[in-house]
Amino acid sequence: MATENKNLSNYDKNALPNAKDFRFGFVVSEWNDDVTEGLYKGAYDALIDCGAINENIVRWNVPGSFELIFGAKKMHEEVHVDVVIVIGSLIKGETLHFEYICEGVVQGIKEMNLMYQIPTIFCVLTDNNKQQSLDRSGGIYGNKGVEAAISAIKMIALG
Repeated sequence: MATENKNLSNYDKNALPNAKDFRFGFVVSEWNDDVTEGLYKGAYDALIDCGAINENIVRWNVPGSFELIFGAKKMHEEVHVDVVIVIGSLIKGETLHFEYICEGVVQGIKEMNLMYQIPTIFCVLTDNNKQQSLDRSGGIYGNKGVEAAISAIKMIALG
């Protein structure tokens, strides 16, 4: 397991550019909201810790992870941001639905990164069970949302 014995929330803010002048867009899935809200909180808190200001953070909610694609596309086209972070949580069930949605979301976010001049950061958990999702959204392995926020800052600086 890639995250075993690794806390996802560790970062060195002194090694990052100050985020005070960057504009961040979030598209957050309402499905599995106990997980996605934890991811958003981790990302938001990390951005603020790195100098971002609340007025430069835009958040849109969408019903589920598949809708992240359309939400991200609209945000790219309608809101002036330096990065879009998509947050979702997919938990494997008994049917192939999980695989289809995962593949669609991954391909859709990949397309955003090829279509637009600003990055789209993928913060969608694809776990086998709810506990794995909770462990990665503020639980024993830290918070993947923090990792997404730090990736966003680094990608803005790259551009």
